[in-house]
Amino acid sequence: MTAGEPGRSGDSRYLPIGDHGLIGDLRTVALVGTNGTVDWYCCPRFDAPSVFASILDADRGGSFDLAADTPARTKQFYFPDTNVLITRFFADDGVGEIQDFMPIADDSREADRHRMIRRVSCVRGSLPFRARVAPRFDYARQPHLVRPEADGVLFESASLSLYLTASVPMQTDGQDAWAKFELAEGEQAVFALDRVGSGLVARGCPIAEAEDEFTATVRYWRRWLSASRYRGRWREVVHRSALTLKLLTYAPTGGIVAAPTTSLPEQLGGERNWDYRYVWIRDAAFCVYALLRLGFTDEAEAFIGFLSTHVPLGDDGGAGPLQIMYGIDGRRDLPEQELGHLEGYRGSAPVRIGNAAADQLQLDIYGALIDSIYLYNKWGDPIASDRWDELCTLVDWVCLHWDQPDEGIWETRGGRKNFVYSRLMCWVAIERAMRVAIQRGLPADIPRWRETRDAIYREIMRHGWSAKLRAFVQHFDEEVLDASLLMMPLAKFVSPTDPRWLSTLDALGDGLVSDSLVYRYDPGASPDGLRGSEGTFSICSFWYVEALARAGRVDEARLAFEKMLTYANHLGLYAEEIGRTGEQLGNFPQAITHLALISAAFNLDQALG
Repeated sequence: MTAGEPGRSGDSRYLPIGDHGLIGDLRTVALVGTNGTVDWYCCPRFDAPSVFASILDADRGGSFDLAADTPARTKQFYFPDTNVLITRFFADDGVGEIQDFMPIADDSREADRHRMIRRVSCVRGSLPFRARVAPRFDYARQPHLVRPEADGVLFESASLSLYLTASVPMQTDGQDAWAKFELAEGEQAVFALDRVGSGLVARGCPIAEAEDEFTATVRYWRRWLSASRYRGRWREVVHRSALTLKLLTYAPTGGIVAAPTTSLPEQLGGERNWDYRYVWIRDAAFCVYALLRLGFTDEAEAFIGFLSTHVPLGDDGGAGPLQIMYGIDGRRDLPEQELGHLEGYRGSAPVRIGNAAADQLQLDIYGALIDSIYLYNKWGDPIASDRWDELCTLVDWVCLHWDQPDEGIWETRGGRKNFVYSRLMCWVAIERAMRVAIQRGLPADIPRWRETRDAIYREIMRHGWSAKLRAFVQHFDEEVLDASLLMMPLAKFVSPTDPRWLSTLDALGDGLVSDSLVYRYDPGASPDGLRGSEGTFSICSFWYVEALARAGRVDEARLAFEKMLTYANHLGLYAEEIGRTGEQLGNFPQAITHLALISAAFNLDQALG
C-alpha cells in the first residue's frame, strides 16, 4: 500500500483516535483533534446524522479545519475544571491557540441553536491561520447549498441548515467556506456555527460576545464541578471523568450515551465497529453508584428519571421486559444499517449506524437495573409504590427465566450460551430486590425469591467453577476465563477474600492481564461470531484494580491503577479499548470506562486509608 491508502495503519489522513478532545452542550458533542480539526459532530443531538465525519472517511466525511498556516507543534489541554478545550500551536514566529466550546444555554429555545464557538488568538509573535468549513450532511449522503450572506455563510440541506459567522472575511468554494488570515500578538478571530431554521434565526458572534459566552461557559462547568465531594488522591483524573460523563448526558431526558461516536474500530481494519450513541441499561448501576459517590445527586436522579419514564418494567417484549439499550429519547427501535459509501476509520469497514444488539437477550441487564434502583433507594429517594409493583413483576420474570442461554454482557454474535456473568447478575437482581423489600417492609414473594436466589448461587458454584483452572469461568461446564467475573466480589456474590475467588483472581491475572491491562476473554478459545481480534478492555482493567484492592492486595492495586492512568490520552480520556502499543481503540470516549475509573479510585482511596 502507498501512504494514504485506506486500511494502512499509518494513514496520515487520520489522527489517532486518542488525539482528540471533547466539547459539548449536553445534547450533542464534537471531537476536536490535536491538529485543530473538528472531525466528528452530529446535530442536533448525539444520535443525529453527522455533519462532520472525517474521522470515519477523511475524504468524504466533512470537517471544520482551523489551524496555524505554518509548520507548528501542537499541544492540547482543558481550561482548568471545565470542558472548554484549548489547542495551542507553537511555530517559529509565534504561539497561537484555539479555544473550542459549546455554550450551555438556559433557554430551551436557544439550546436548539447548538452553537459551536471557535475562538483563535495569537498570544506571542504573529501567525498566519487557515480555516475551512466543509459540512457533509446526513453522513455525507445529502447535498447542500452554500449561500454567502452579509455577515456569514449559510449551509442549507434538506434536513438541516447551519449558519457560520466569522470575524474575518470568508470565501466560498463549491460546498465549503474558507479563509486565510494573520493575527499579531493580542489579536483574535471568532468563528461560530449555529443551527438555524424552524424559528431559529441567524445571530452574529462578535469578539465581545464570544468573550461573554466563554466566561459564562467556564462559570457553568466550574459551578457544576464544585458539587463534587471527592477529595481523594486522584482528584484531577476523577474530576475529568466526571466532566466527561456530564458531557455524555442528554439533558432533555437524563440518559447517558455509552459513547458519542459510532464505528470507531476495536481492531484497525476489522469489522468490530458499532454504534454506541444510545443508553445502555448495563451502565445504570455503575452510573448511579459513581454519580452518588461523587455527590452529583441531580445527575443520578435524572438518570433514574430516564429509567422511570422510558424503561417500562412490565412489558414483555420479544427478548424479555427490558431491552439492553434504548434511544436517548427512550425509543426502542434501533435498526442497524451499514454505510457502504464511507471507508471507515483508516479503512475499518463497515461503518454502522443503529445497533442490532438491541434485540439480543442479555440477562445481566436485570441485575444492573435493579441494583441501580437499590442504590438510589439507599442513597437517594425511596422507590415509589407503583414503581415497586413494576419491579416485583420484573423480579418474578427473572425467577422464571434466569436459566435461559443468552448472548451475555459482551453482546457476542456466536449464539446463546449459559454465561456465568448473566447468572451472577440474575442473582444480583433478586438479592437487591429482597434487600429493598426487607429494609422498607414492602410486599414481596420473599420465599419464592429466596428459593430462586439460592438456586442460582448453587448452580454457579456447581457449574460455573472449573476444578481444572481453579477459577470461575465464562460459561457453565467449560474452561474459558472471562474478565466480567471480576464483578463477583464487587457485586457481593462472594467475599473478596474467599479462597475460590482469590484463586480466580490469580487465574485472571495469569491468563487475561498484560501490564495492568485486561482482555475480556480469548476469542480463539471462545468464538464470538466475529472475525479478528481486539485490544484490552479498559473497564475490565479498572474492575481488576478494584478487585485487587478489595482482596487486600493494595500495593498491586495501586500500581495497576497508576499504570492504567498512563494509558489515558493526553486529556485523561479513554476509548473502549487499549491496543497492543497503548493506542486508544473503539468508540471514544466511553462512559462506562470513566464510571469504572471513578469507582476504582474511590475504593482504592478507602483501602489506602
